[in-house]
Amino acid sequence: MNVKVLCLLFLLPICIHAECTCEDSGNLNKSNKTQALKFKLIAIASILVAGALGVCIPLFGKMFKSFSTESDFFLLVKFFAAGVILATGFVHVFPDANESLENPCLSDTAWGDFPLANFVAMLAAVTVMMVETMVTSYYNNRKVEAVDGDEEKPEDQMHVHTHTENGHAHGSLEVRNNKIISVVLEIGIITHSVIIGISLGVSVHPETIKPLIVALSFHQMFEGMGLGSCITEAKFKGWKVATMSILFSLTTPIGIAIGIGISNTYDENSHLALILQGIFNALSAGILIYMALVDLLAMDFMKSKVQKSFKLQFRAFILILLGLGSMSLLAKWA
Repeated sequence: MNVKVLCLLFLLPICIHAECTCEDSGNLNKSNKTQALKFKLIAIASILVAGALGVCIPLFGKMFKSFSTESDFFLLVKFFAAGVILATGFVHVFPDANESLENPCLSDTAWGDFPLANFVAMLAAVTVMMVETMVTSYYNNRKVEAVDGDEEKPEDQMHVHTHTENGHAHGSLEVRNNKIISVVLEIGIITHSVIIGISLGVSVHPETIKPLIVALSFHQMFEGMGLGSCITEAKFKGWKVATMSILFSLTTPIGIAIGIGISNTYDENSHLALILQGIFNALSAGILIYMALVDLLAMDFMKSKVQKSFKLQFRAFILILLGLGSMSLLAKWA
């Protein structure tokens, strides 16, 4: 018995040391860091091209009929992209938020066992809903006031009536809603893209970076397709489309560049780094999940074209599952 006790006492410190991940391991050899930097530069180029391609595909609607916002093909692309965004929120971003905020290094934090990441994600989703409701209500009221003001002038009554009957007022409001959705979605995507980029940029392990290059390239391309679809339907002016597309394409590469710059001093297990990563990832997860379910899937399924066609509904279900499945599979490496 005494021998067993002695063995346990001897092994206990080793087990404790093996489980501790809070210490910074800065003694990696130089060749590893050089090789890692090479892969990071490849990642910047690959992710930049993939993101730009993804966000531009839906914008080709002006040149190719099948990519038109009115086509079934475009609608099915949106369903696939919505599945990708939903899986990104649930499978990629949300687990990362939980992992950061429940890290053993934060054992002395105030929230204890409270599910802080879930709480932050919930607040983010509700906040997006409130903002969308208030902004939409504001523009709705402005539209009504404009119509009422015009109706006071007899010579303009026929003009207002005709435009309303032709659906111009409704179309204008729908475009306005799509603009709001596009901006909020881009904010959510950009937030977690920066964090993803920094995480890759600070890594000094080539074997970790290599699979991430492929996974994140596909991730950015699929996510770009979802964002590009929303931007197309929002009917932004040319310079705004270019700005939003370029901003999305550059965000993750910029995050990687920032990560490379701070890799020598960055401690991913510090309290501040873990809390900031967890909070921002939780915010992103809440925004992405809400946008995918409410602003993309729910709105598209309520369109009369989808409601009247069981065949289109079935295709939509398949595309959503493919989007969910592809991003969930990438979680194996990302």
